[in-house]
Amino acid sequence: MRELTAMQTRQALICLSCFHILVITASNYLVQLPINIFGFHTTWGAFTFPFIFLATDLTIRVFGAGMAKRIIAQVMLPALLVSYALSVVFFEGSYQGFAGLSEFNSFVGRIALASFLAYLFGQALDIVVFNRLRQLKKWWVAPVLSTVFGNLIDTIIFFAVAFYQSADPFMAANWVEIATVDYGFKLLISLIIFLPLYGVLLTKLARVITFEANITANAPLQN
Repeated sequence: MRELTAMQTRQALICLSCFHILVITASNYLVQLPINIFGFHTTWGAFTFPFIFLATDLTIRVFGAGMAKRIIAQVMLPALLVSYALSVVFFEGSYQGFAGLSEFNSFVGRIALASFLAYLFGQALDIVVFNRLRQLKKWWVAPVLSTVFGNLIDTIIFFAVAFYQSADPFMAANWVEIATVDYGFKLLISLIIFLPLYGVLLTKLARVITFEANITANAPLQN
């Protein structure tokens, strides 16, 4: 784990928190837009949310589990509010204007609440699993298993809370199928794209940290 100055810690926390909020907001908007791939129903959100697990796992690997927990604590409420507002203004992919914010949209509210709970429990499980396995010699074991279990609990909680007996007839009738396909696509995308990307980013970050550590160690002492 890298030792950071107070300034570096704040900067890393702000940047990573903003990234989490961006991905959560985009995913909550895109989950309203169903798609059909080879006869299977899923949503566009399946292609964006895996970024969260990539960011969390890299955060734990480089900065430690403590930083990841701080990010979750800071992100939950802002992500809930921003996701709700954006999804109301652009309801079902169409711009509705800001007037819709004057009344509570229960359909979008359920999605935002589902995202809040899924993010909380999914990321908590991801941190626990990854943190227990990150010392293994095979670097890929921790991100693979944390992604498998984290995405599983995240998907179950999100779709059950958001779409069980939903006001949207299509989602109410197909949420189990969509959740299953969504989970499958998340795993496929994570293993094919994000796992190799994780390895590349981890290697580059390790080189940067080692380089900075060498500079610090070789810097002349100030009298």
